[in-house]
Amino acid sequence: MAPSSAPLAVIFGCSGPTLAPEEQEFFRATNPLGFILFGRNVVDPAQVEQLVRELRISIGRADAPVLIDQEGGRVARLKPPHWRAAPPAGRIGALAGSRGIEAACEAARLNSRLLADELVALGIDVDCAPVADVPIPEAHDIIGDRAYSTDAFVVGKVARAAAEGLLEGGVIPVIKHIPGHGRALADSHAELPVVDDRRAALDASDFAAFKPLADMPWAMTAHVLYNAIDPENPATTSHRVITEIIRNHIGFKGVLVSDDLSMQALDGDLASRARASIEAGCDVTLHCTGVLDEMKEIAGALKPLTPAAQERIARARARLVPSAPLDRAAALARLDALLGEGTAR
Repeated sequence: MAPSSAPLAVIFGCSGPTLAPEEQEFFRATNPLGFILFGRNVVDPAQVEQLVRELRISIGRADAPVLIDQEGGRVARLKPPHWRAAPPAGRIGALAGSRGIEAACEAARLNSRLLADELVALGIDVDCAPVADVPIPEAHDIIGDRAYSTDAFVVGKVARAAAEGLLEGGVIPVIKHIPGHGRALADSHAELPVVDDRRAALDASDFAAFKPLADMPWAMTAHVLYNAIDPENPATTSHRVITEIIRNHIGFKGVLVSDDLSMQALDGDLASRARASIEAGCDVTLHCTGVLDEMKEIAGALKPLTPAAQERIARARARLVPSAPLDRAAALARLDALLGEGTAR
C-alpha cells in the first residue's frame, strides 16, 4: 500500500546492523514516524551511518527522527573502542554535593554537548536522555546511577542542563520517564511497578523534578502505576495521568512518546497496548525489538499521527538550530577537570 501523507504514530527498531529487504518493504509500506537503534544495530561508525541513511531512504524522508539510548554509564548503545565511555548521570550529579550545583550543571551540559557531537556525526538526531527520575533508597536498581540525584531540585536543574547541551549540539533530548520512575520497586521491563505513595509525596519529588523540563521538545512515559492517581492503568495508558499530571500539573507540551510497548509492565497484546497508549494521550508509540511480526501487529492497529502530534513534532524540530563547531579537546579537558582526570573520556 502507498504511504499515508502523515507518518504512522510509531517508532520502530530493526533487527540487525543492516536493513533486510523485507524490513525495507515493510517500512516503505507503513511509513513509521522514525526509528530507534540498539546494540544489535551497531558495529562501527561507518556501518551505523549507513544504516541510518538506509532507514531514512526506506520511507523517503530525510528528516525522519532516528533515536538512540545514549545516556552514558551502563545505558549506552555506542561503546568503546569506537565511541567515548561517557560517565553515568549519578557521577555528574554528585558534583552538586562536592563542588556545587553550577559545577554539576556545567558538567552535564558539556557531557551532553559531546554526546550530541558523536550522534550528529552518525546522522542520529534524537537521544533518549536525560533521565529525570528521582530514586528512593528502596527502589529497584533499574534507575540507580542513571539518575542525577535523590534530590528533586538537583535532578531538575542538572537534567535541564543536560537537555540543553544536547539541543545546542543539534540533537533532540527525550526526558524520561515522565512523570517519574524513581519510586518503582520493580523493573518495568519484567513487570508492572506499582507506586502506593500519596499524591503529596509525588508532587514534592517525582513530579517536581520534571517541572523545570516542561518546555523540552520530547518526553517518554513511565510504565508505572500510581495508585493515588489512576489505580487501574500505568501512566503510558492512563488518560488521567497524561492529562492531569503530565500535560497540566507538570505542564509538558511537547511530543509524548510511550516507553517500549514490548515491556512486560503493559497488559494485553501489542496491538491493544499500542491503541491504549495513543487513546490515553501519547503522540507516538515506541516498539524496540525489531521483530517483524510484532511490528506488523502494531502497524495494523495504529493510525497516522494526529494534526496535534504533527504540530508538536514540527515544533520540536524547529528547536534544532546550527551551533558553533565543538572544540572536543577543550570540552573533554574541562569535563575531566570537573569530574576528575580521565573519567570523561
